[in-house]
Amino acid sequence: QVQLVESGGGLVQPGGSLRLSCAASGFMFSNVAMGWYRQAPGKKRELVASMASDSIIKHYAESVKGRFTISRDEAKNTVYLQMSSLKPEDTAVYLCNAGFYTPIYEQWGQGTQVTVSS
Repeated sequence: QVQLVESGGGLVQPGGSLRLSCAASGFMFSNVAMGWYRQAPGKKRELVASMASDSIIKHYAESVKGRFTISRDEAKNTVYLQMSSLKPEDTAVYLCNAGFYTPIYEQWGQGTQVTVSS
């Protein structure tokens, strides 16, 4: 059974930083790419960043390039998203899933809320 548990969100001022974590289980984590998505109220879910299983090939949305960094820990079956220079438009629920450009699993976690506001 696939489980994805996101954590690390919160309220942060513009220009601040947060580190999100996604603990994955129920599939061969080391064999799949992992991605971070976000969904803001009234907007479609969008891919923010993804990392191939080789931990080398990465993809970032244009809106977060240079500010966000994705990484993964194979020993912990966890993928991280380090976010810096946060902007109000980064406010959203952040979720993770397997896959590089599109999510593999229908199951999603609850996500973690990131709110950027002064």
